Amino acid sequence: MATLLYSCTMSLDGFLAGPGGDMSWLSPYVGPNPLADGLVDRVGALLVGRRTYFGDDPNRGTDSEGAFGGRWTGPQFVLTSQPDRPPSPGVTFLDDLDAAVSAARAAAGDRYVNVLGADVARQLLAAGHVDEILVFVAPVLLGDGVPFFRWAGGHQLDLEWLQTGSAAGASSLWYRVSTPGRTRSGPAVT
Repeated sequence: MATLLYSCTMSLDGFLAGPGGDMSWLSPYVGPNPLADGLVDRVGALLVGRRTYFGDDPNRGTDSEGAFGGRWTGPQFVLTSQPDRPPSPGVTFLDDLDAAVSAARAAAGDRYVNVLGADVARQLLAAGHVDEILVFVAPVLLGDGVPFFRWAGGHQLDLEWLQTGSAAGASSLWYRVSTPGRTRSGPAVT
């Protein structure tokens, strides 16, 4: 069964995007990174939030536009309250969280379902669907924007360390989400 992986690059102060969803800050911090570069081949499907799918892409209009710097090809499942979007090749719009998870897992097979978007990741974490979290921490402070994780009133989620590293000036932190009583299966982190 596919493993749900929430992966992203965030600023040192914990933001995925700047104010208004601005992603232009990210461009200088995307560079050769063996862990990030190798991840694309291990992903079988994307599960994306609506704001991320329709949001700011710092590579818009270039050959690097899209997920993984334009290197991603494959099925995408967009969680949205407005699923009646015009069809796009390889993109399925869904308004039910569990149905989106099931469809993405089925499409990914034994590879990762890569979760993109802070709001959809929070919903998936709240429902106990996220198996692992991989964060690339960029050496920049944004001061405001879209936080990596927000839970109104606060909520503690325990994580188990899997791997750390650094490349291209960014640190990487890879964790398994600790959920009591839940059995995990999926690709081993190497």
